[in-house]
Amino acid sequence: MIFGIFIVVLLLLAALLFIAVVAIYNRLVALRNRVKNAWSQIEVQLKRRHDLIPNLVETAKGYMQHERETFIRVTEARAKAMGAGSGSVKEVAQAETGLSEALTKFLLTVENYPELKANENFLRLQEELTSTENRIAYARQAYNDDVMALNNKIEMFPSNIIAGIFNFTKSDFFELEDKGERKAPQVKF
Repeated sequence: MIFGIFIVVLLLLAALLFIAVVAIYNRLVALRNRVKNAWSQIEVQLKRRHDLIPNLVETAKGYMQHERETFIRVTEARAKAMGAGSGSVKEVAQAETGLSEALTKFLLTVENYPELKANENFLRLQEELTSTENRIAYARQAYNDDVMALNNKIEMFPSNIIAGIFNFTKSDFFELEDKGERKAPQVKF
């Protein structure tokens, strides 16, 4: 009789342990998938940004005849950023930081061309770029929030045990490389 109760209690404990392991595993999978989804949202916005840049540069070329070096820098930075798309989060962040720097210099150069600043097409493209930059910032925030939740779960007890057993790894945050880049560039007309 006592042996039977002991077996039942042991089976109940094993069932509870199994349910806890499954719940933790499923939560880790859900968090990992949220991180992947958030990263894909960043990629969508980065592609939109990359697609806008050639139009912006092309519009400016007619006005900025003597700024060939500026156009080359932006074009090269864009190509590098597009090429980093299949790399790690750190590689993408580094390339995007370079593109942001090139764009900032480009937009500062635009200041010397009042006719360009008044061009309706250029203003529309610049507004779209600003909107896209805001979307990237929002997507980056969401991604980093999801990464933090996943990394916390991977590091905290008892989920860290399950994460270790099933080889869950921490994700990298999408951070700007240059502390000066943390401030939004100021463009004044």
